[in-house]
Amino acid sequence: MAIQVEHEIHTRRRGRNTGVGLLLVGFIGIVFGLTVVKVLQLQDIRAFETFDHVVRPQLLPDAIEAAPGGTN
Repeated sequence: MAIQVEHEIHTRRRGRNTGVGLLLVGFIGIVFGLTVVKVLQLQDIRAFETFDHVVRPQLLPDAIEAAPGGTN
C-alpha cells in the first residue's frame, strides 16, 4: 500500500486549527495578565474580598468601631 499525499483540504484545516489555537492562547494570556495585574495592585488583601457587590459591614473600618460588640 502506497503512502498517500496529504489532500489539500487537510492543509486548509491545519491552517484554521493553528489560527484558532493561537487565538485561544492569546485570550488565555490576556486573562492571565489582567489577573496578575489586579492581584499585584492590591495593597491590602482585604481589598480583594470587598469587590462582591454586597455591603459587608465587617469589612468597613468605621463599622468595626461603631458595632455594639466592638472594642472602644
